[in-house]
Amino acid sequence: MIRDVHDWMNEVGGDDFIWYVKRLSGNDTHANGAHQAGPYIPKEFLFRVFPSLNREDIKNPDKWFDLIIDSHADHKNVRAIWYNNQFHGGTRDESRFTNFGGGSSPLLDPESTGALVVFAFLLDSSREAKECHVWVCRHEIEEELVEERIGPVEPGKWRMWSSDKSDQNLEAGFVARLGNSCWLKPEEMPPEWLTNFPTPIEIILKTISLRPGNGLNPDERLIKRRKCEYEMFRSIEEAIELPYIKKGFSDVEGFIVKAQTILQRRKARAGRSLELHIKEIFVEEGFKEGEDFSHQPESDLGKTPDFLFPSEKAYKDTHFSESKLRMLAVKTTCRDRWRQIINEADRIKCKHLLTLQEGVSENQFREMTQADVRLIVPETLIQRYPKLVQPHLQSLESFIGDIRLLNIVK
Repeated sequence: MIRDVHDWMNEVGGDDFIWYVKRLSGNDTHANGAHQAGPYIPKEFLFRVFPSLNREDIKNPDKWFDLIIDSHADHKNVRAIWYNNQFHGGTRDESRFTNFGGGSSPLLDPESTGALVVFAFLLDSSREAKECHVWVCRHEIEEELVEERIGPVEPGKWRMWSSDKSDQNLEAGFVARLGNSCWLKPEEMPPEWLTNFPTPIEIILKTISLRPGNGLNPDERLIKRRKCEYEMFRSIEEAIELPYIKKGFSDVEGFIVKAQTILQRRKARAGRSLELHIKEIFVEEGFKEGEDFSHQPESDLGKTPDFLFPSEKAYKDTHFSESKLRMLAVKTTCRDRWRQIINEADRIKCKHLLTLQEGVSENQFREMTQADVRLIVPETLIQRYPKLVQPHLQSLESFIGDIRLLNIVK
């Protein structure tokens, strides 16, 4: 039995496999009590691995196949289904995997909420899936090993990997259709972007120009801009890198160097994007950097939280009331990473953490609460969390309002 994710990826990384990678949401695992049929899978990918399901004339076409969860020694015969009721007098149009056997499956276990999962479909001679091997990452180290192979995977997004170039284009095409106005054509980009990849802040500022957010609250602005920026980043990446990829490589070393460059750029973007969006929203809300907030300050020796309120200077002033100090950490996912912030900003007992993770289990949330970590979640994502947890979550708009009540912003 394979027990190491690195070895497992090598086993399922051949030409006859295609991967679908995502982070499990509260809807996927039933952590929020929504009782969805099973893990969500986009139609575009479902029809790639099961083309026989692309039938509008048949109501809810389905296919049964063997699914082996190698990370947890679990084997099920599961069902891939396209709920296409919209073509038969209804409104539903989504695809899922079902018949996992309830919460006993690692894929439906509420404790797996937020986990990175790899579905590796084994293809037959006609390039249709005949079985699927799965790895549900059990901790952050496993997630890092997967992302080193394919790049970052954010909540609400999915990635695919295949040695088939036409499959690689499938994901890019899906991203392009998410929002046409933010998928830039090469002629719509500043000329210098086509020779030197723009910096993260340049992309953020371009995003804001396309999504100014007039009349939108901070939560709505953040979600719309993140979606727009992701589309824009992928369009720039394709415009710059695709011509090189199409030309091919004269040796393996050249291919490896190019692949590593792309992956490192994606990791850098994933690590800074959310933080930079939040900073720009603070400025739009009237916060002055250095007076009302500090970005990446040094709170204590060797400790640099993402944001301090009202400032690094106030934090280091021993006469400034600790009751008026706030710290905000920003992490796209928090399943394991929330523990990293506990020792940041020693003077501040309650740590605020903004995340885009689509749910946590009640046990995970209880651990956070006991460690004095308060979750900030964009308003539209709160419904992805368990009902018992939702009243204890805070929106970004509410957090900003609390900062103002402390008379930090004059």
